[in-house]
Amino acid sequence: MGEDTKLESLELARRIVDIVVEKMGTDVVLMEIGKLSNIADYFVICSGETDRQLDAIVHEVRTQLKQEGQQPAGIEGKPSSGWVLVDGGDIVVHVFAPPQREFYRLERLWSDAKTILRVA
Repeated sequence: MGEDTKLESLELARRIVDIVVEKMGTDVVLMEIGKLSNIADYFVICSGETDRQLDAIVHEVRTQLKQEGQQPAGIEGKPSSGWVLVDGGDIVVHVFAPPQREFYRLERLWSDAKTILRVA
């Protein structure tokens, strides 16, 4: 992947973090995983307190990706399950209810990845 594309992906990932924060998502983490895996360049991981909030976060992330010309490759899970994954290609967004986030502990699983930012 070229440096320009990587920079564009990072800028989009940061915009997604802003969207999550605007939708009152909590404990938002942006991780660079591209050096460890070829599944994506970045993970955005966040929590939401209610199914409705999880749905609102996912909806806005999907809208932002579409506005950037990146049709999400897929959305897995449902707010009622406590975990929704939005596959944006270079950026994968994990939206969790707190119990599921604690159970899966993605930050620990990907602890070798660089944390670019964290918004508590």
